[in-house]
Amino acid sequence: MAERVYIAGTGLFVRNVGSLIFLALTLFVVDGEVRGTETSDRPRLRKLPSPRNEINLEQIPFKIVHETFHKTGRRNNWELHIINADGSGSINLTRTPDIDEMYPHVSPDGTKISFVVDTGTGRRKRRSVYYMNIDGTGRVKVADNARQPCWSPDGKSIAYLKGEYERYSTREYATAGLFIYDLQTRRHRRHPNKDLLHIYAICWSPDGKWFVGAVQGAMEFSDAVLAFEANGRKLFDLERWGVKGCRPDFSLDGKKMVWGETDWNLCIGDFDDKSGTPRISNIRDIVNCLERSKVYHVDISPDGKYIAFSYGSFNGGQQVGGKASGWNICVGDLTGKWVKITTNGNHNKEPDWVPVAIPDDQLLAGLKQK
Repeated sequence: MAERVYIAGTGLFVRNVGSLIFLALTLFVVDGEVRGTETSDRPRLRKLPSPRNEINLEQIPFKIVHETFHKTGRRNNWELHIINADGSGSINLTRTPDIDEMYPHVSPDGTKISFVVDTGTGRRKRRSVYYMNIDGTGRVKVADNARQPCWSPDGKSIAYLKGEYERYSTREYATAGLFIYDLQTRRHRRHPNKDLLHIYAICWSPDGKWFVGAVQGAMEFSDAVLAFEANGRKLFDLERWGVKGCRPDFSLDGKKMVWGETDWNLCIGDFDDKSGTPRISNIRDIVNCLERSKVYHVDISPDGKYIAFSYGSFNGGQQVGGKASGWNICVGDLTGKWVKITTNGNHNKEPDWVPVAIPDDQLLAGLKQK
């Protein structure tokens, strides 16, 4: 009788090496979790964008803010635009031809946007963190030599990363230290873990307990996705649960996490910290495009039904300030279908959902005040 081999964590036995090879081609196991091929809840993923009419974009009530590079006046620069989920109604919120605004993140109540600003040229170029009202008015500087801000779940604070060097760098991981800015008092405090180095793309969990982010070449990590305490020093490598890649982001209810695993696939998983340590389970791909392209900057909609992300040619730069000609914003419905909602290819990146419905007349009224 042929010996049977048990595959740990799957409940499966195979009778021979051939069966083992076949099984390896159809699933892989990560710390007891199985990621397999297409099932009823894991539909076949599209390698290319679907026709726009395959997703009813008009029924999505949430707008999207994103960065784009185009001519403003007589100069090409980065601006922040807000659009409907079908790509219509684009409004330039910044309209500042002499500086660059990028990396928009909308506050949980939908009233404000945090972002970064690049000023100057050459060796005098600098990156700073700001926030403003959702209609583009009331701009406030948070910090100089700072980058990649995100909001606290109550919308009263902004977390940001300090630049590793005074000189300008587009490297996303050129950071040293995480700081919290209180909007009311305008005071800054450093995160309790003062050893946070080369962290980037941070996101604050909706319950306020955790940050997630990526790290590269620091703290004994070469490249990893981490979860670390918002008010403590504990830090966890999420690779234990099969999470690899960069740019993690939470759903609005904190039950899901999305991230980019490679240049061409995006993932989603269930987030759980009931045991006191973060755990990611039920990991599956939600986008898997052709490997000659890139997909980045995934964000899950407030109702958890859709994702927005950046998509374009492989030679485009995904980093903040990186040029990406031909890139557009896409929306997917988590069934394997995804469509382009911008088509001009103007380096469209970093989409972020607005968590509440914002009427167009409110945005236009704000622009008239500028």
